[in-house]
Amino acid sequence: MAIAESELIINQNGTVYHLNLLPEHISDTIITVGDPERVAKVSKYFDEIEVKVAKREFVTHTGYYKGKRLTVISTGMGTDNIDILMNELDALVNIDFQSREINEEKIKLRIVRIGTSGSLQEDVPLGGHLASHTSMGLDTLMEFYPLEQSEEETSIATALQKELGIGFRPYCVTASQSLIDKIAYDMIPGNTLTCPGFYAPQGRVLRGGLKNTELLHTYNSFRHNDYRLTNFEMETAGYYSMGRILGHEMLSLNAIVANRITQEFAENAEEVIDELILKVLDRI
Repeated sequence: MAIAESELIINQNGTVYHLNLLPEHISDTIITVGDPERVAKVSKYFDEIEVKVAKREFVTHTGYYKGKRLTVISTGMGTDNIDILMNELDALVNIDFQSREINEEKIKLRIVRIGTSGSLQEDVPLGGHLASHTSMGLDTLMEFYPLEQSEEETSIATALQKELGIGFRPYCVTASQSLIDKIAYDMIPGNTLTCPGFYAPQGRVLRGGLKNTELLHTYNSFRHNDYRLTNFEMETAGYYSMGRILGHEMLSLNAIVANRITQEFAENAEEVIDELILKVLDRI
C-alpha cells in the first residue's frame, strides 16, 4: 500500500523533507553528531567528500575515509530530532520514493553516534571514552511507538520510575553487540541516561529552580541488581529504541567532558572528542 503524501513528505527536488537528502546521498554506514559544526570536524579526515547538504540543524557530508564510504550527519539536540532523523534515514533506504511503497528487501544501516556526555559516577573519569551498552530514556517518545522490551529492561525501567516518582515508565534499550565488539571493545562500558533537557532534567539549577532537589543524587545512587547509571546526555535512548523498531544497528559513544558528581569539566574537551572521532573512523 502506498504511503500518503501527508505521511512521507518529499520535497520538489525529490529529497526527503527535513534531511533534504536523496537515497544516493548516504552510505549504509553513518556517523552522527549533535553539533552541526562537528560534521566538518569529522569529514576533514576524509580523503574525498562527494556530498555536502545542509538544511536546518541537519548537515550531511558523505565521502571516503581510507577507501570506505561514510556519511556523517548532525542531528541537533534531543530525541525529538532523533525521531525525525531515524525515520527519514530509514525511508531513504527502505521506501521507494516513486511508488511510495515499502521495499520488500530491507537495508540495515549501521549508525554510530559520537557525542559528549557528563559522568554520573566518580569512577567514570574525565577524558574517558564511554560506550553506551544500554540507554534509559526519560523522555516520552516511546509512549507513541510499539517498542518491544525484554523483561529485564522493563524491570530496570520500572525501578527507575519508582525511584524518581514520575508518572510514566522510562524505556531501557541495548546497543548493537556487533558494533560494540568492532568499535568499542576497549572503551568504558556504560548505561546512559537520556534526559529531555539540559538544565532541570539533568539537575542543573539556574533561575527556574528544581522540582526534585535530590535528582542528581537519585541518578547517582540508583541501583537495580548490578545496574547503575554511568552518564547522561539527550539522544542515545532515542537512537537505540528507533534502531530496534526499524531494524538498524546502533551504538552511542561518549566523550566524557564533565563529571557532575565531582563538579569538574575537562579543560581539553576538544582533544578528547577529536581522539574519539579518529578512533571511530579507524574502526568503523
